[in-house]
Amino acid sequence: MEIENNKDSKYFKAKRRVAEIKKFYSSLMFYVIFIAALAGLNYYVNELRHPWFLWAAFGWGIGIFFQAIKVFQWTPFIGKDWEDRKMKQFMEEEERNNNNPN
Repeated sequence: MEIENNKDSKYFKAKRRVAEIKKFYSSLMFYVIFIAALAGLNYYVNELRHPWFLWAAFGWGIGIFFQAIKVFQWTPFIGKDWEDRKMKQFMEEEERNNNNPN
């Protein structure tokens, strides 16, 4: 029974993860389409003398960036690998300090 629960749990986690990735890519697609439309409108109105569409691209782009970090679980500095490396480093330093009581 417990093995089945574990398989179901893994299945639902994987399914939720795939749904989040799919949602991210659809958001990214809408971002590209909408910003391209705004750029086209900006060009039509004033031939990009005042590129106001960049404000929308920048603002929405920040949201897309943070969504990507959440979906792909990418943390540039403090991730699981970083934690493991630091733990190993501190344990090795402690072991060296204990072996050399100077």
